[in-house]
Amino acid sequence: MKITTIGIDLAKEVFQIHGVDEYGKAVLRKQLRRGQMTEFFANLGPCLIGLEACGSSTTGRESWVDLGILSSSCRPSSSSPYVKTNKHDMADAEAICEAVTRPNMRFVPIKTVEQQAILSVHRARQGFVKARTSQAKSDTRSTL
Repeated sequence: MKITTIGIDLAKEVFQIHGVDEYGKAVLRKQLRRGQMTEFFANLGPCLIGLEACGSSTTGRESWVDLGILSSSCRPSSSSPYVKTNKHDMADAEAICEAVTRPNMRFVPIKTVEQQAILSVHRARQGFVKARTSQAKSDTRSTL
């Protein structure tokens, strides 16, 4: 029972994991807390991990590279066609596991810490511009 591909549905505290072997048969369905993730993957061995691209997906990917584990992030809209049943965390993990093995899937590249920092600066600046613009609009209305 060698796990070759894992799909993870990320959440705030509890993650759903779905793993398949080289034949595509499901051999692992598990719930893990955030603190258990590193220990679990350190004992697992090399495999391919699929995640949905989001803000918290980069954190785990950086630590898995040190363990020799490949990870790929796909857009949530790319994995949604593979959901077979109602939308819940376990079905999402299974769909991600299926989507990451497709040869024509497009993946989101890993952002470095510096890239994430620059993006947060741009988001903060955009918020300031929006606030200033709305303030200017309200000032012109009050003078009419």
